[in-house]
Amino acid sequence: MAKLLIVEDEKEAVDSIKDWLVGEKHTVDVIDNGPEALDRLKLYSYDVIILDLQLPGLDGLSVCREYRNRGGNTPVLILTGKELTPQAKGVGLDTGADDYMTKPFHPSELSARIRALLRRPAGTAATILKARDLVLDPKKRSLTKNREEIHLEPREFQLLHFFMRHPDQVFSSETLLDRVWASESDSSPDAVRVHIANLRRKIDTSGHRSFIRTIHRVGYSFESEETQ
Repeated sequence: MAKLLIVEDEKEAVDSIKDWLVGEKHTVDVIDNGPEALDRLKLYSYDVIILDLQLPGLDGLSVCREYRNRGGNTPVLILTGKELTPQAKGVGLDTGADDYMTKPFHPSELSARIRALLRRPAGTAATILKARDLVLDPKKRSLTKNREEIHLEPREFQLLHFFMRHPDQVFSSETLLDRVWASESDSSPDAVRVHIANLRRKIDTSGHRSFIRTIHRVGYSFESEETQ
């Protein structure tokens, strides 16, 4: 359950990768050239960047270098179709890449590399999350309340997962759209309101304070502890 950016210009390859990752419930954006990737990274945040070396406009190492120079800290996984020498790999790692994969590869290996990268910065990607009587298991994509399973639609699960990873913080609708929805999707603040309303119906307990608090004209906060 992560938001990923794939920067790759081979359409057949990227379609296959995207289908696999979406099937694993990730949110995936795709860019096919270096300059547009840098522009996108100015506007949106991602959990992992999957970056091909050979790109139109600006090669992958240059994109990675510029991104790091601007202070970007998202893990970067480099893809290359060339045989990787220790020297070439060292250059990439010195530039700011976190991992390398040589094409062709099986999508399951890519998934394993992504999971490893997600564990590095925060250690929360595959961790079971608990708040009051809720238990969310990202790996199994399950949610229980008082040990009873609650069915969530994919976007509801992604939204709750994000909230539970960042408890007691306030997020605007725009930030939630950025972090949970794919940037090219048909989304709006109304979509955020609808999904939060649906979540509340499913996870809240009558007579108790809602898990998700609305801060008027500011945004929403997931309250990990029930307050008076």
